[in-house]
Amino acid sequence: MNEQFDYVDLSYLEEISGGDVSFKKELIGIFLTQIPEFVTNMHRFLTKNEIGDLAKEAHTAKSSVLIFMMEKTGKMLKQIQLLAEKNSTEQIPSLINEVETDLANASKELSGYLKKL
Repeated sequence: MNEQFDYVDLSYLEEISGGDVSFKKELIGIFLTQIPEFVTNMHRFLTKNEIGDLAKEAHTAKSSVLIFMMEKTGKMLKQIQLLAEKNSTEQIPSLINEVETDLANASKELSGYLKKL
């Protein structure tokens, strides 16, 4: 199954799964479950000014998106993490919104792919 996607790249997933469909399904399922949690938590931590927790959440989310080769999203999450660590929050809301859009689009792509597995 060699599909082209706009937001995700499955080459790393293919590599680490060794073609094991159940493993791919499991990783995609975990990611799809985590996406709303990441976004909700980042918004909540920013609103409550829990900046340390925001930095940690961005770091965790970054690790997850990189499995699906979402380099642009990973860079934005790293930027959120670094800005939060510096307590420089001015740019963070727009970055979170961009990340949220990318994650929603990735979720649609991965959900569609999952149905075909």
